[in-house]
Amino acid sequence: MTQAMMRSRMYLIAVGMLLLPWILQCQEDKRYRIACIGFYNVENLFDTIDQPEVNDQEFTPTGPNAWGNQRYEEKLNNLAEVISRIGTDHSPDGLALLGLSEIENRGVIEDLIRRPELKARGYAVVHYDSPDRRGVDVGLIYQPKYFQVTGSRSYRLKIPTEPDFLSRDQLLVSGYLDGEQVHVIVNHWPSRRGGEQSSRHLRNAAADLSRHIVDSLLRMDPEAKIMVMGDLNDDPVDISVRHHLRAVGKKANVDPSRMYNPMEEMFNKGIGSLAYRDSWNLFDQIIVSPGLVPAEQKGWFLYATRVFNKEFLKQKTGTFKGYPFRSFAGGAYLGGYSDHFPVYVILAKPE
Repeated sequence: MTQAMMRSRMYLIAVGMLLLPWILQCQEDKRYRIACIGFYNVENLFDTIDQPEVNDQEFTPTGPNAWGNQRYEEKLNNLAEVISRIGTDHSPDGLALLGLSEIENRGVIEDLIRRPELKARGYAVVHYDSPDRRGVDVGLIYQPKYFQVTGSRSYRLKIPTEPDFLSRDQLLVSGYLDGEQVHVIVNHWPSRRGGEQSSRHLRNAAADLSRHIVDSLLRMDPEAKIMVMGDLNDDPVDISVRHHLRAVGKKANVDPSRMYNPMEEMFNKGIGSLAYRDSWNLFDQIIVSPGLVPAEQKGWFLYATRVFNKEFLKQKTGTFKGYPFRSFAGGAYLGGYSDHFPVYVILAKPE
């Protein structure tokens, strides 16, 4: 074996380092710290309480989904199992941060992070109530020993021509990851209900709002490290992502006005996070600002992107074999995880 081959195979993992769960990758005498950051649409995580101001009747013990304590607890346990395993191939403590969508309120997030699989990590919560008609919000959980929140804000999506339109807010969370400032924008853009084309303007407007938040951060710091994550209800090649958010799929095309979408290459290879009518979509995406693209820098940069599609998350039999194993399908309770696979990125930083 040549010396070059030996260097290329050197890959050492260090456990429990000072601040972050690190991977030390030793290749050609370079060492990197690693942080894993993810997003997960958890598919209708509702509690069992009928709240008059929320359209949650179907997720109550007497509602059509018979959503009682047993099913709620099973859902929490299933999700905790998934979250506890994301990123552990790269870091013993898994995810430093995780964006969430389709959660009813702060209470269900707190119930989730109290599960035995997650409790030891000490996750904290950032959440704001949204006006969404279905009563679902977005949120963020994070490990304070790895990420220190300095500020957060919720942005309302408004459609001037449709004053009665209501959707999920977009959540901006800023903080320090190993002493370096990063910003996360958690999204759940409007659905394709009524048809992709007829609802397209809503997602374009959501993308415009995300772009406005990104631009406001870049005006303060042109090298700001920003991650736009979420269930966008559009694929990486759709107009909302490519033209309104201005995200490109090749690093060579990134410039101060265009973000990098590593999910586009995955989508073009047929990799998806949800399936519908025998075709895969990659609605769940994590898109980064130019500041996270160059690998030759002192701070955090995007090292890799993953769809967490382990076998235990897939339907095992039947027509939908290989699809995400979800909680409900066709009105029937299946007892699965979610109709979406989680996604995550691996950030690296030279030691």
